Amino acid sequence: MNDLHIQKFIELYKKDPTGVAFCPYRVCPIGAHSDHQYGLISGFAIDKGIHFAYTTKQNGVIELCSLQFEKRAQWHISSTPEVKCNDWADYLRGVTLELSIRHKLSVGLCGVIQGTLPIGGLSSSAAVTLVFLDALCKVNDIHLTDLEKIEMAVASENRYVGVSSGKLDQSCEIYSKKDHLLFLDTLDDKYELIPTSPAMKPYDIAIFFSGVERSLAGSKFNMRVDECRSAAYALKAFAGMPYGKFAETFLREVPVETYHRYKDRLPENWAKRAEHWYTEFARVQKGVEAWRSGDIEEYGRLSFESGRSSIYNWETGSPELKALYEIMTRTDGIYGGRFSGAGFKGCCMALIDPSFREQIERQVEEAYLNQFPELRGKYQFFICHSSDGL
Repeated sequence: MNDLHIQKFIELYKKDPTGVAFCPYRVCPIGAHSDHQYGLISGFAIDKGIHFAYTTKQNGVIELCSLQFEKRAQWHISSTPEVKCNDWADYLRGVTLELSIRHKLSVGLCGVIQGTLPIGGLSSSAAVTLVFLDALCKVNDIHLTDLEKIEMAVASENRYVGVSSGKLDQSCEIYSKKDHLLFLDTLDDKYELIPTSPAMKPYDIAIFFSGVERSLAGSKFNMRVDECRSAAYALKAFAGMPYGKFAETFLREVPVETYHRYKDRLPENWAKRAEHWYTEFARVQKGVEAWRSGDIEEYGRLSFESGRSSIYNWETGSPELKALYEIMTRTDGIYGGRFSGAGFKGCCMALIDPSFREQIERQVEEAYLNQFPELRGKYQFFICHSSDGL
């Protein structure tokens, strides 16, 4: 299956690709919905992701085909559309513009993109952006640092696509290392790769795909970010702290003691978003120490707690993902988990005991499809493992 992108490339262009690249998807068991406020995250890259087969086009044209979407995308490096076209390639147009601002582009490329899991909740948009950016740099002999790649990919989402996301996805997909947990502070980009302790019980990463696919940009994601900023702005005002532009206000700037002192004066929704952010910050700290000591049960418990806060404080999660989460919490052999991504589409992830794999697969599917029989044939189960980044 993983060679389909190469086969399609040869079919289209009657030659072998000169380059192939892979960017993994990511999971974030603890640290969700916090990066846009400069929170802490913990996560893994997984051994499923975006494959890209490509070759140069000296005339500067970019021509892309995705095995997941029917429409082919094409533009020129010197005249990339300034406004998004509302299709799957917008992230790639956006990052082309970001790269061209900083570096002279002279060479284009043609290629075929293939995703190895269903779209939704695993940061496929970040993965396809990074794998394309890496290839575009290679054909133009441009050498970026890891942080520059992350920042350009995030800028493409923020400025071009219009999603107010942080750098969680891109950081996991670049910095991660197999059999290590990534611990990142999104304020200063300092990170640590914590090896799996020899004392830790065995684990696999399970992905439960709900069968639901929706657009992140069209969701309530940006509203949640604004509610966080509103809470931070109000808390600063209540505490007599200096404040400036709304768009440059973050909960990380407000001490947790200030939040506890004034939280009862916040509108209910703002208080809930802030409650998630501050408790998630503490959960990541506790989770990292649990991972360091080899206590996967405690790390898993905190992941379940993160999922519950995302549902009740962050107030996201489609009915399907909420149902999957609840099923996971009562299934033997699952250490912990949560819905993956923004929660409006896609999948749940879980850390599981491999010896329970078949039982987990059977029990979750049966319980889920009893609630959503119309998703039979769309719901899917996958086992993944940690992976190196891009």
